[in-house]
Amino acid sequence: MIPAVVLACHTIGLSVIRALGSAGVPVHALTYDRMDMGHVSKYVKHKKFIPHPERFEDAFIDEVLDYRKISGGGILIPSDDATLSVVSRYKSALCGSYVVACPEWKIVERYIDKRITYELADKLGIPAPKTLVPRNLESLKEFARTVDYPCIVKPVLSHRYFELFRKKLVIAENFDEMNAAFLEAFDAGLDVMIQEYIPGDDCNGVNYNSYTWDGQPLVEFTAEKVRLSPPRYGVPRVVVSKKIDTVLENGRRILAEMGYNGFACTEFKKDARNGVYKLMEVNGRHNRSGLLAVYCGINFPMIEYNHLLKGELPGTDHYRRYKEGIFWIDEYRDIGHSIMYCRKERYGLRGYLRPYLAEHVYAVFEWGDPMPFLKRFGDLLGKVFSPFKKLWSLLLDSRQKERVTHAK
Repeated sequence: MIPAVVLACHTIGLSVIRALGSAGVPVHALTYDRMDMGHVSKYVKHKKFIPHPERFEDAFIDEVLDYRKISGGGILIPSDDATLSVVSRYKSALCGSYVVACPEWKIVERYIDKRITYELADKLGIPAPKTLVPRNLESLKEFARTVDYPCIVKPVLSHRYFELFRKKLVIAENFDEMNAAFLEAFDAGLDVMIQEYIPGDDCNGVNYNSYTWDGQPLVEFTAEKVRLSPPRYGVPRVVVSKKIDTVLENGRRILAEMGYNGFACTEFKKDARNGVYKLMEVNGRHNRSGLLAVYCGINFPMIEYNHLLKGELPGTDHYRRYKEGIFWIDEYRDIGHSIMYCRKERYGLRGYLRPYLAEHVYAVFEWGDPMPFLKRFGDLLGKVFSPFKKLWSLLLDSRQKERVTHAK
C-alpha cells in the first residue's frame, strides 16, 4: 500500500497512526517534540525527528521534502496546527513529492485565525459568542465598558498561545484578570480576543466531525464532551459518541462558506441560558478523540486516504450507521484532573467511573500497542521527578565544592 507520512505524533498523531496502521497502511512518523509518543507505536515503519515547523520553517520544509527519499512519497498528513499552518503555505512545493492532506493556506487561514472564523459565522447568522478584538491597552479599556464577567481572553492563534503558556485561554472574573491576561499575550507578541463566556457544564460541548467534498458532507459523526481538562474551558478528556442533529446544519454551513474540503472537527457549545448551540471553533485537521469515531465504525483517516490516493468517495449514509454511547478517555488527563478537581466537579464516584465501566476506547493505552502508553508514562514521571533531580544535582555540586575547599 502507498505509505502515509504523519507530521506530529502526540494524541492526534497517534490516533491517525493507529487508524491507518491497523488497516495495513505503512506509516512513517515525523515529529518535532520529544514528548510525542505516537512515533513508538508498532504501526510506525520508520520515524525521524525534524525541526520545529514554525520556529525553523525552512529547515522543516527541507526535511519533509528530503524524507521522500525514505518514504517514496505517499500521503502527507499534518496532525497539529503548527504543522498544518506551515504545510498549507508550502502546499504547492510539497505536492511535487506527496499527496498533501490539507487545503491551501487561503482556506486554512479562515479557521486558524479565529477572527476570520467569527466574521464568517456572523455573516451567515450562525450563533457564536460575542467577540471583541482589542488592538492595544486603550481599546481594551473601551471594550471593558461593554464586557460582562466572567469573560474569556482567547488567542487568535490557539496553537501558538498553548505552546507558550500551556493553556487554551483564560477565564477572567474581572477587569484586572482580563487586563493581566491581555498584557501577558501582548508582551509575547500574540493577539487575543475578548469573548463572551457561554455558561454551561462541560457536557454542553459538542464535536461535529465530518468529511466534506465540493460542499457536500459525505460522512458525519457527532460526539458530546463529558469532562474537560481543565474543567470549564480545557481540552476534552472524556467524550461520548452521540447523534446530535441540532448542530449539523450550522456545521455544514460554516464549512461550505470557508470553501473547505476534507476532514474537519467543528466545535459547538450549548448555551445554558437558552439552549442554543453556539459555534466555538473549526479545526481543519484530525481531532484528539479521533479514535472514538474509528471505534464506532467511521475511520476518517482511511476515508481520507482512500479518497485522496484512490479517488474513492465514501457513501453518504455513514451518519446513521455508527455506534452511540461509546466513550473515549484520555486516561492520563482524566485520572489526574479527576483527582485534582474532584471537589469542584462533584461528579461522584459513579460519575467518574461510568466511562470506564461502559464500552470505551483510550486515547493512548492499547493492549496490542503498549509502547506509546509506556513512553507517556515515563515522560510524565520525568516531569514529576525533574525538580528532585535538579535539587539532587545542586546538592552534589555543593558537596563537591566543599571537598575541593577542604582539600585546599
